[in-house]
Amino acid sequence: MDDARPGAALDPITLEIVGHGLVAIPNEIDANITRTAFSPLVYEYKDFASGLVDAEGRLVAQGSGSIPIFVANALGVAVRDGIAVHGIDNIHDGDVLISNHAGTLGQHLNNVVMYTPVFDGAGALFGFMCVLVHWVDVGGSTAGSCSATDATEIFQEGIQFRSVKLWSKGVRNDDFYRTIEINTRFPSMVLGDLESQLAGTLTGKRKFRAMIDRYGAATMREAIEAIWDRSEQVARRGVRDLPDGVWRAESFLDNDGIDGDTPVPVAVEVRISGETMTIDLSGVGGVLRGPMNSGVYGGAWPAARIAFKILTAPDEPANEGCFRPLEIVIPDGTFLSAPATAPMGMYSATLATVIDTIVRAVGKADPSRAAGGHHATFAVHWFFGTDPANGALYQQIDTGHGGWGATAGADGGGPYKTMAHGDTLDVPVELQEALCPLLVETIALRPDSAGDGTHRGGLGTEKVVRVLSESGFSIQIDRTRCRPWGIGGGTDGEGADGRIEPADGEPYRLLKGVTELGPGDRFRLRTGGGGGFGPPESRDPDRVADDVAAGYVTREKARGVYRVALDEAGTVDAAETERLRQGG
Repeated sequence: MDDARPGAALDPITLEIVGHGLVAIPNEIDANITRTAFSPLVYEYKDFASGLVDAEGRLVAQGSGSIPIFVANALGVAVRDGIAVHGIDNIHDGDVLISNHAGTLGQHLNNVVMYTPVFDGAGALFGFMCVLVHWVDVGGSTAGSCSATDATEIFQEGIQFRSVKLWSKGVRNDDFYRTIEINTRFPSMVLGDLESQLAGTLTGKRKFRAMIDRYGAATMREAIEAIWDRSEQVARRGVRDLPDGVWRAESFLDNDGIDGDTPVPVAVEVRISGETMTIDLSGVGGVLRGPMNSGVYGGAWPAARIAFKILTAPDEPANEGCFRPLEIVIPDGTFLSAPATAPMGMYSATLATVIDTIVRAVGKADPSRAAGGHHATFAVHWFFGTDPANGALYQQIDTGHGGWGATAGADGGGPYKTMAHGDTLDVPVELQEALCPLLVETIALRPDSAGDGTHRGGLGTEKVVRVLSESGFSIQIDRTRCRPWGIGGGTDGEGADGRIEPADGEPYRLLKGVTELGPGDRFRLRTGGGGGFGPPESRDPDRVADDVAAGYVTREKARGVYRVALDEAGTVDAAETERLRQGG
């Protein structure tokens, strides 16, 4: 492909202004939703995404803080389904539609896409403004809906809406609002988040329309095409920098939470040819009985697209052009391409491992792009029940932060969420304790949890939560047996673990399941550390001493694995270190 700058016929200053303006719209909406949402999951954790798509559902711009798992264009997938359901002539100005349909989005039912059409000055459909928000409860067998680890079909996980008009030509559908209200355990919170989502959708629509009015529909379309072309060129250059060939990698998930200890295979093949990359996911396991499935647009697509963007165009804004050089191969009937009736409550729990494995395969093509495995477990956990202080039903959802893998040039980062979840944040401890009868006793780094190497992996964490009253509890932890792998002589990181420590009784391990906790019972979560890169004995001894001083690495590991001797003050003993590294 010609590397000449795209958009040459368009004034370059206008092109840049339009490009930044398009991204600024969802970024502003993100900020507004953070300020106005009702649930901590939205205003603190930021489990939502906003963006603009064109009239065909192609991604124009997405908020820079939106969760990567939605970069597969869940927004556009919902829009295309709405067009298919209603017909383009039956989508009008003032319509607001919502969808969480598993057969469309392929995600858990809590993820609800809201979208509204945007017309140009001539009355022609130009695109859509979209906002996806995780609603905290949509019914189902367990509080939180997607928290039902024993679900075996989608119908046990809540109510579904398929491209339903919440507003029609500017008129509110009160019957539908009542339907939503009576199908959630937390109506005030869900309806409050819905209003925040609606305000964001309508505000984004106005701002998008204002840009079209200012620059004209033709100029805007030309600018969008130029932006897509530019992102495509960046991604193609990223692929060209990789050697041609067929590269494979394997890993596995512990189990689906229902079929005992049966591991779930994750085998990927990456084919690189010139400027194109094919990610073939045909080798992943079949549809699971437990709720760790996803549909093709909620599973295979986001996993492949996130990995591709990490490897080829990490700094480009997310848009349709980024993914033009990528082909995704996925047959029907895998846990990443499950049918609409399969349980999907924990769909995102698998994706980080799939992404990790794709990166591992491409690392074989070019070690400079390689990274050790990361902790890769969402480690999502819920506390729910009735607060004795006020009699109100509560729900607290949180996840685990862990270590990421080291690379050829740097230690692994962390503790962070997984590659699939990006910038989602923790709900502050003070807020958790203020809103729920919980006491967070400990959040700390896990010494020696990282994989060792010339570059060390990121550290895992340990968190201990004590419940203060009767509480339901749900947990989903994976990647305890397939530990975050080391690369090039680096060692594996530690895996994750979950323990229930009853106030009266013996502690026991719980990785997946729903149970009841009593006052004084504790939950202890340990997340994994990232894999190391390169031989540990090649690590700079001063960096090992710094790690020991910071509490990241113990003295025992410094001497036994890194072959670094420290004196009582923690300073490197150069002579003894030399002796150890020479095999003494």
